[in-house]
Amino acid sequence: MAGRVGGILFACLVLSTTGLAAQQRDTLRADTTVIRLQGISVSAKRQVRAVGGTSAVEIRIDSIVLAAAPRLDQVLRSVPAIHTRTNSRGEAELTVRGSDARQVAVLVDGVPLTLQWDARTDVSVVPATAVQDLRFTRGLSSVLYGPNVLGGVVEMSVAQGGSVPDRSSIAVGSGIDSYRGHASSATVTIPVATANGSWLIRSGISYRDSPGVPLAGGIVEPVPARNSGLRLNTDTNSRDGFIALRYNGTSGSFFSFSGSGFSAERGVAAELGSSAPRLWRYPNVSRLIAVASGGTGDRDTPFGGRGDLEASIGIDVGRSEIDAYTTRAYDEVAAFEDGEDRTVTLRLLGDHTLGSRADFRSAFTWADIFHRELLPTGTFDYQQRLLSMGGESVYRIVEETGRSVRLSAGAALDVSSTPKTGDKPSLGRVLDWGARIGLNATVNDGNTLLHVGASRRGRFPSLRELYSGSLNRFEPTPELTAEHLVAVEGGATFRIGEAEIQAVAFHQRLSDAIIRITTPERLFKRVNRDQLRSTGIELLASRNFGDIAVGGDLTLQSVQLIDPTSNQSNEPENQPGVFASLNVRLPLVLDLHAGSEVRYTGSQFCLDLDTGEDTRLSGGVQVSADMSRTWQFRSAGGSWLSRLETRIAADNIGDTAIYDQCGLPQPGRLLRFEVRLF
Repeated sequence: MAGRVGGILFACLVLSTTGLAAQQRDTLRADTTVIRLQGISVSAKRQVRAVGGTSAVEIRIDSIVLAAAPRLDQVLRSVPAIHTRTNSRGEAELTVRGSDARQVAVLVDGVPLTLQWDARTDVSVVPATAVQDLRFTRGLSSVLYGPNVLGGVVEMSVAQGGSVPDRSSIAVGSGIDSYRGHASSATVTIPVATANGSWLIRSGISYRDSPGVPLAGGIVEPVPARNSGLRLNTDTNSRDGFIALRYNGTSGSFFSFSGSGFSAERGVAAELGSSAPRLWRYPNVSRLIAVASGGTGDRDTPFGGRGDLEASIGIDVGRSEIDAYTTRAYDEVAAFEDGEDRTVTLRLLGDHTLGSRADFRSAFTWADIFHRELLPTGTFDYQQRLLSMGGESVYRIVEETGRSVRLSAGAALDVSSTPKTGDKPSLGRVLDWGARIGLNATVNDGNTLLHVGASRRGRFPSLRELYSGSLNRFEPTPELTAEHLVAVEGGATFRIGEAEIQAVAFHQRLSDAIIRITTPERLFKRVNRDQLRSTGIELLASRNFGDIAVGGDLTLQSVQLIDPTSNQSNEPENQPGVFASLNVRLPLVLDLHAGSEVRYTGSQFCLDLDTGEDTRLSGGVQVSADMSRTWQFRSAGGSWLSRLETRIAADNIGDTAIYDQCGLPQPGRLLRFEVRLF
């Protein structure tokens, strides 16, 4: 399917305040407007949902073109209106509408991965093999997601989402690149029907080994890598596996469980042009995530309406080991920082109708975050507890065929405490609140969707922001206070013949924004700045010309850091004013299919560690392309492993050097050959 559909992801707009309760069900709620769009997929239509005045993109992982055994960052780099970059720790970060990575929540089966020591998820090590569906919400669509969710949400469904196939299947894939890096994966899917419901069982494993990241054109390492043409100390070796179970009862009740884990060893690219770069390696970074959920399904209640209850518990356990070296030879360890993490999250959700025109939803989220830091100077324990209680209602003002108007509103109370803070002072108990309101309308026989929304939410500083010295590169700042985001957006989506066009305007004000500055001792330090303002517009478009699918996106944004009380002034880091992409996929002769993507990143600023000054990084264009063919050698409906797909691909064909931040260029040209048997 991936070979026929391609990598164009821009057909779906979702405007939703359904919260996790609605997101966990396959059936559509009565308060969800669904409009069937032709979309840009050549094999299936997609859905547009409109509730609450927030826009999002929905993706089925098996409908896009990805490298063998893909990581989550490879998926997200193809998603419109989200900017993915690699930081100086070697981690892949997400930024949305001028936000920081810690302001974008990442959830698996409804349980957040971003409630942890660092309050962000390194998506470069999260495997995408287990994921069935992915939803990226660009604003705050609901107050029911839990604490520390500001303006962007990435939701991954492993056990809870996805359609149920009508037969069992096996998929095996493998690939090799021009520098002898290789990756392989295998997944098994087994549906089981019973008299009282149905089961879906999925399992898979993946392995990746890469000697390093290619140097882009004009980039020179101070010390050559062992393998010419690669960035020094960027090799990686990783393995992962998952199992997912879901039971759907005939009454609407369900139970699901997903367990996934990964382990990796990898290097970290040192900043070029810096006198004091990070000379780091991760001898081990590992993580185990388990989520169990269950729900009653919609049913009559004693209160004279219909409702349901759902509960989920998630356990997130991880370990990271960091070695810091004295020179770029990476043969003498100067210091180390090991960490052990354990996060337990409990979520309770409830829905109930309020008459014939309204629904009320509520959520309770509790998280216990524990981190043990092992340093040459000793062992230190840190703990943070977060709690969030929220409720919201949707009122259907107009509900007619081809026309609807709906109003949604919600509020939440968040609480944070830090019982254990190593050898540093505790913040005690801190309270905050959030609220949102949204309005959406469907007109023109369902061909036009209009939406507008506003929200306010806070984010408590993470344990790492407050207390970590990061191997003597940061000055700890336990006096940090919470950030607060006030955001508004409005937009429209149109279907005009074979074309779909979406335009969304947004404005966000982040008060007490946590940013990093340099001290006179040339250390980084996190401080609360007065306000970070971002204003912009997002444009998405797609059209089918017969069998040819074309899509693209454009984000224009102005991000400003405003602090009139400070004698220091810095440009916001790593926030390009423009980024865009254009995709095309088409059939060729001899049953071949080809696709290409052109991606543009505008100029941006970064903070130079040596000088403490703002540095402008130039933008540029990267072009990638692939060509594939699927070979059918058995009856597709009669047996497993009936098709073979072969693919050749080239990433960054022009070998263009685009920097993610000071001293960290993106990878150069890479050629790949892949096969997939399914």
